[in-house]
Amino acid sequence: MSRHLTSSAVPAGDPPPGAFRRGFRWKRLVAVLASLVTAFAVAVGALFAWWWTDAVVSTVGRESFDNALAIPPLAESTVEQDGTRVFSLRMQRGETEFRDGVKTPTWGFNGTYLGPTLRAKRGEKVRVRITNELGEASTVHWHGMHLPARMDGGPHQMIAPGGTWTPHWTVDQPAATLWYHPHPHGKTEEHVRRGLAGLFLLDDGTSAGLRLPRRYGVDDLPVVVQERFDGARLSNDRGIMQNVGFLGDRTMVNGTLRPYRQVHDELIRLRLLNASTARTYAFGFPDDRGFSLVGTDGGLLERPAVMDRVQLSPGERAEIVVRVRPGERVMLRSFPQDNYGDAWQERFGGGDDSFDVLELRADRQLRPSPGLPDRLGTLEVPDGEGAVRGRHFDLKRSGVNGRAMDMKRIDETVTRGTTEVWTIRNTNGMPHNFHVHDVQFRVLEVDGAPPPPALRGPKDTVFLPHGTTMKLALRFTGPADPDVPYMYHCHLLYHEDEGMMGQFVVVEKGGHAGTPPDHAGHGARGREAAHG
Repeated sequence: MSRHLTSSAVPAGDPPPGAFRRGFRWKRLVAVLASLVTAFAVAVGALFAWWWTDAVVSTVGRESFDNALAIPPLAESTVEQDGTRVFSLRMQRGETEFRDGVKTPTWGFNGTYLGPTLRAKRGEKVRVRITNELGEASTVHWHGMHLPARMDGGPHQMIAPGGTWTPHWTVDQPAATLWYHPHPHGKTEEHVRRGLAGLFLLDDGTSAGLRLPRRYGVDDLPVVVQERFDGARLSNDRGIMQNVGFLGDRTMVNGTLRPYRQVHDELIRLRLLNASTARTYAFGFPDDRGFSLVGTDGGLLERPAVMDRVQLSPGERAEIVVRVRPGERVMLRSFPQDNYGDAWQERFGGGDDSFDVLELRADRQLRPSPGLPDRLGTLEVPDGEGAVRGRHFDLKRSGVNGRAMDMKRIDETVTRGTTEVWTIRNTNGMPHNFHVHDVQFRVLEVDGAPPPPALRGPKDTVFLPHGTTMKLALRFTGPADPDVPYMYHCHLLYHEDEGMMGQFVVVEKGGHAGTPPDHAGHGARGREAAHG
């Protein structure tokens, strides 16, 4: 007798037993996963919205400006029998209280933070004795100064720890607001951010005869703008999406947080220096009052230009004259910038940020100020006529013209006494600027059009947002030195340190570039190194 296995009959085409339960479980799993994905997307969206919104920094109207503005002292000097004016600078470490009770490690010249203002006249011979007490090698570069390459203070003129370097030159350029700062290759951003910077003012007979505010610290105010994080820190941890370098959340002027200045005159001259290492500012006033731009990097314009905003990238300077009314308080402010790049760069590169910078408090009775002259002088920068050649410089974070900085390589060779036209282009997707050592140049074109008024004076540094092309006219008047180079570079110092810099030498007609010198450091401990 055979045995048969029996089962319930299943009609043809029907699913097997348990299929409905399995299908239900799959549907429930899919629904749960969909809910999780949706919740994750919402959370990510909320996080991104918070992150995007939180990236904007603004101090506008949020703080009381209750600290009297520090004015950098004029540097003491002696004059030798041959007329040489001699200054002394000591690079040193220290601590500075930007906020009461909070000590921040800082570096400075002749003090714990920043340095004194050097001042000299056109035609004067100048010598500066610089002693390095930092404990590490550094340099001092004379930004905007026309001088021999061996005195320029670039990365080839390193000063060893404990050493002394004494550059000397003859001032041969118009009155201007220049500055000095370190320039060690790969460490410039750190050294400047720690506080090593100061002004170098030049005077001449033309400027002395003009009706311009000129009483230093009274109606002629130095305004060295920098930034800090959390009011005191020299670094931050917010840079994950930033590609321009250190961006703080507070500005300082002359090392003073929340500064005010009591002013006693109708017209006030502000010598603006952007000494920040990465941030670009757009200076103006909340009521959009007009002010007169009278000077740029390398000196006075031909005539005052009235405007309500002036944009300065790191290293740039502007001299503006503003009228104040009796008894008022008016704030110098940095506004958001609409030419900074795309939305990403504006948001994470600082273009959307805004800062109250310096409060001017006018006396109830003000001393009358004479009106500004209609004409300030004649520009001493080339107009491009007679240029012997053109050069092109493509700005990328990886290097200029695709080449990262090499201390042993001369990138360009120019002939003394000639004029050239340089075309600078930024298509790198982020903001850059461009600084050339030794020369003041004229901006000929911006994207094929004449430059705006703020770029019509003598310049040594220009801001190039993504998509910008500029043509510059430069004249190289020497002296020739085939071995010791000058620099050109992005002055967003983080980019410079990464290698966004090149070198050029000035040679006599028919000459060739030589070999750059060793840059290990001038001046052994206790011994002075001077260069003639």
